Amino acid sequence: MSTLGVYAGLFALSFLAATILPAQSEFGLAGLILSDDYSVAMLIVVASVGNTLGAVVNWVIGRYINQLQDKKWFPATPAQVDKATGWYHKYGRWSLLLSWAPFVGDPLTLAAGVLREPFWSFFILVAVAKTTRLSTPE
Repeated sequence: MSTLGVYAGLFALSFLAATILPAQSEFGLAGLILSDDYSVAMLIVVASVGNTLGAVVNWVIGRYINQLQDKKWFPATPAQVDKATGWYHKYGRWSLLLSWAPFVGDPLTLAAGVLREPFWSFFILVAVAKTTRLSTPE
C-alpha cells in the first residue's frame, strides 16, 4: 500500500472513531507506529486531525439533533442524548478535555452541539484533548 493510502486509511479510521459510530483508531495508530515505516509525528498529526474533525461531526449533529433524532438510522437514543446533556451541564465546556475518553467523549461532543457550545471554543478544546491523548505514550 502507498504511504498516502496508509495516511488516508488512518485518517478515515480516526475520523470514524471520533463520531458516534463504534470504531477504534488507537490500535491502527499503534500498529503503524510499531511498524517503524512512517513518521510518528505525521501519524499523530493525521490521527489527531481525523479525530478532531470526526468530533466536529458530532457537534454538528448535536446542533440539529431535534430535527434528526426521530429518524430510524439515528445512532443515539433519546436517553443517551439526555445523559450526555446532563453530564455536559454539570461539568461545562471544560469537560470537552475528556473528549478523547472512551464511552463519554463522543456523547460529550454531541452534547456540546446540543447546548450550543461556540464552535471555536469547542474545536480548540477537542483538538487539544485528542492531540494530547494521541501523543502521550501509555
